[in-house]
Amino acid sequence: MNIGLVAHDKKKKLMQNFCIAYRNILSKHTLYATGTTGRLIEEVTNLNIHKYLAGHLGGEQQLGSQIAHNQIDMVVFLRDPVSKQQHEPDLSSIVRLCDIHNIPVATNLATAELLVKALDRGDLEWRNIVH
Repeated sequence: MNIGLVAHDKKKKLMQNFCIAYRNILSKHTLYATGTTGRLIEEVTNLNIHKYLAGHLGGEQQLGSQIAHNQIDMVVFLRDPVSKQQHEPDLSSIVRLCDIHNIPVATNLATAELLVKALDRGDLEWRNIVH
């Protein structure tokens, strides 16, 4: 499965910890992340991550393009709902595209954990039929 990973600045450490905790599950899949988030995850997990540009430099658009072409199966997007984001329209488009293309998306840690555990159980295998 292809998994997209995105984290707002204040959630990057949380994303690192999430990827450390679920490294064994994530290592079985192909991971994509915006530039800085991907680099930070690689530093602490040694997971192989295909990195887009930094989020504010076009990384969200690159992820959005893959979502629109049905090339991503799940997205973990740890958002900071409290702080105003400079490029909020680009970020909200990721969630909108996931909704349009029926791609599971988690925007907080609780949902991310549910999705990754479902992934491990095989509950997202229906995505293979969609491809």
